[in-house]
Amino acid sequence: MAPTHAVVLGGGLAGMLAASVLVKHVDEVTVVERDKLPDGPDSRAGVPQARHAHLLMSGGARAIESLLPGTLDALFSAGAHRIGVPNDLVSLSAQGWVPRFPEMQFIVTCSRGLLDYVVRTQALRDNKISVLTGTEPVSLLGSRDAVSGVLVEDRISREQISLEADLVVDATGRGSRLPSWLADLGLPEVRSESVDSGLAYATRIFQAPASAAADFPIVNVQANPRDPHPGCTATLLPIEGGRWLVTLSGTRGGEPSTDESEFVAFARSVRNPVVGELIAAAEPLSPVYGSHSTANRRNFFERLKTWPTGLLALGDAVATYNPVYGHGMSIAAQSAQALDTGLRAGHSAQEIQRGIGKVVDGAWAMATNQDILYPGAVGKPLPLAGRVLQRYVDRLVRTATTEAAVTRAFLDAFTLSAPMANLVSPKVMWATMRGPRHEVSPEPTLTADERERVTSAE
Repeated sequence: MAPTHAVVLGGGLAGMLAASVLVKHVDEVTVVERDKLPDGPDSRAGVPQARHAHLLMSGGARAIESLLPGTLDALFSAGAHRIGVPNDLVSLSAQGWVPRFPEMQFIVTCSRGLLDYVVRTQALRDNKISVLTGTEPVSLLGSRDAVSGVLVEDRISREQISLEADLVVDATGRGSRLPSWLADLGLPEVRSESVDSGLAYATRIFQAPASAAADFPIVNVQANPRDPHPGCTATLLPIEGGRWLVTLSGTRGGEPSTDESEFVAFARSVRNPVVGELIAAAEPLSPVYGSHSTANRRNFFERLKTWPTGLLALGDAVATYNPVYGHGMSIAAQSAQALDTGLRAGHSAQEIQRGIGKVVDGAWAMATNQDILYPGAVGKPLPLAGRVLQRYVDRLVRTATTEAAVTRAFLDAFTLSAPMANLVSPKVMWATMRGPRHEVSPEPTLTADERERVTSAE
């Protein structure tokens, strides 16, 4: 029998995870990547959000570990931080400060460059995976019934090559051209949706004080989308190399500046000044990087009545989320798990694509139902049922500020470690309807020791 071959379009996180799955099912995998991949944990142009805060939720971390065993140990050995939540989380939610109960889930924090590099290194240990860099896809080969490969082009010489494949996986991200490629094959228009809060990002890296470099919590001040003004946030993440990555954000009309002289002032101007206070005396290690690529966008590939064999899509090619929720990487990992499950079960490409759509649903609803509430947000308004559900979620988050059982249910869902449906289980609904049983802390939940470790270095 002829050897089987799969082509993955895109060599980022989603593409490498897809390749690590496909190599278990075919004889050879070719990854097509438009950029030159860095030799170390550096940022690259093809990941527009790479310099900003990235959170790998425990649900996504477990998915990556299941696909590429040893990846988490490799990340931690390279300096990534394992942050227990809520015990090592200082977070002002829309409804109040999250209590620091004993660990219920965890978050992995590091630079996006380090995460991509470690995952890529782990995946490429299998010599059946090859990477074609400096090359971009031009069109699909085949028909509306069956895709048989992809036409690719060298970005310098403009030479075009036809890559025959038993399976093509689109992991090209936010800029995916798959909807137009499908139209070129004669398939119906792919339904899409977008919800844009107008959020802009500004990020700067600081040297953490020596006494706080190895063991410090995530510090996060969220916006309340129901406030009648732009939603502004500040997040401090411990990352590798004894550094703090600090990302500020603001929705339409409240965007942070990339002027270095205004960075700390903006961090102090959000709902609580704690992040600004922590970095006020810290040494900056980078300029301020800005970004406006934060809209939620989704292609509903799974709703096409006809889907060609030999083709799949995952990651940001299917759905992108406002990065403030930290779900994109974890959903990409869980979508790769769905790909593996579907291939093992012998499902059709259409069935696997529908499975990937189900993985996307919960995070998509969480992000868009929140973002549409901000002043000036662009997108389809929430229907009555959605508004009722959002009011329930508001009360649930408020209750989670004092009730451990509700906190656990919320964190299990938010870290993508349990189905969103668990938030409406009878036990959680009863506790939510009863509401918080005592007052929420009015002050940040930093301990005296944590504050001392920062202020003593000033």
